[in-house]
Amino acid sequence: MKGAANRSVDHPITRLASHPTRPLLKWAGGKRQLLPHLRRFYPPAFNRYIEPFFGSGAVFFDLHASGRLHGREVVLIDSNADLIGCYETVREQTDEVARELDRLAAAHARDGQAQYYAVRDEQFNPARDRLRAGDGRIAYTPQLAAMLIYLNRTGFNGLFRLNARGEFNVPAGRYERPKIADREKLARVAAALRSPRLVWGSFESALEIAAPGDFVYLDPPYAPLSRTANFTGYTAQRFTSADQRRLQQMVIALASRGCHVLLSNSTADEIAALYDENRQARAAGLRALRVPARRSVNSIAARRGPVDEYLITNLPLGSARSMPVQPPVQRYP
Repeated sequence: MKGAANRSVDHPITRLASHPTRPLLKWAGGKRQLLPHLRRFYPPAFNRYIEPFFGSGAVFFDLHASGRLHGREVVLIDSNADLIGCYETVREQTDEVARELDRLAAAHARDGQAQYYAVRDEQFNPARDRLRAGDGRIAYTPQLAAMLIYLNRTGFNGLFRLNARGEFNVPAGRYERPKIADREKLARVAAALRSPRLVWGSFESALEIAAPGDFVYLDPPYAPLSRTANFTGYTAQRFTSADQRRLQQMVIALASRGCHVLLSNSTADEIAALYDENRQARAAGLRALRVPARRSVNSIAARRGPVDEYLITNLPLGSARSMPVQPPVQRYP
């Protein structure tokens, strides 16, 4: 009996259940460090969960780990074809991706810098071109998914950046012992993604799906606080001021429809004008709250540090009071 008990503790399913699922990929603007603030606005009851800018999926994995998504329909949307292709392949061919990651990790241990650029320039970019369909979708294979994860774990700051030709061009990072192959984490992520619907498409796809009572969390590329702070080039197309305005109209429409809406963004003047100072947004029940965060993506380390961000929502503040939330800054007459 004692041996049977020990075996049940060591069973892979038991291990997966005893560890919270964390994002598979590092992603510029990832929300792990902002989760204590975001959790205060999770609605206690909702229908579907929809995330139109999936990225690393920190909020999705947090909701999943807490059991809040159990029995609910989940729709995860992103315009990055690589991201969706990678997640689909991890979900459907987990063991094959894990074997490829083992191989890449062993090669990286021998000569990390040379391996990184060989994978990036001689394997990953040519394979992406070869597997790309006319509509832009990329038919990801386990080899390509493993290469994306490897480049993400070993590239500079975990960035995903494409040049004007659509080629991944992030330089190698400086990591002594990067964790490249983690079979248990890969299995937990695959299990979490088993039920959600993964959608490659525009954030505006959410407007076609969302219904009253749905919880929609939006984490777009942030509006830059300065001309030199623009990190919106996660895909070949940048997220422009016009896109921010389109997003604002969608958020207002979702709030007016009766959806639970929570949006993260920078405190740039253009975002203040769209939400904090905008009468249409206020009429839809939206308010812009400032929360402290930490800027982690900057080529100059000294410029990384505390910064305010906006949480824009029509949700009431939760009961937790441990983290400060500043009220809207009233700039309008």
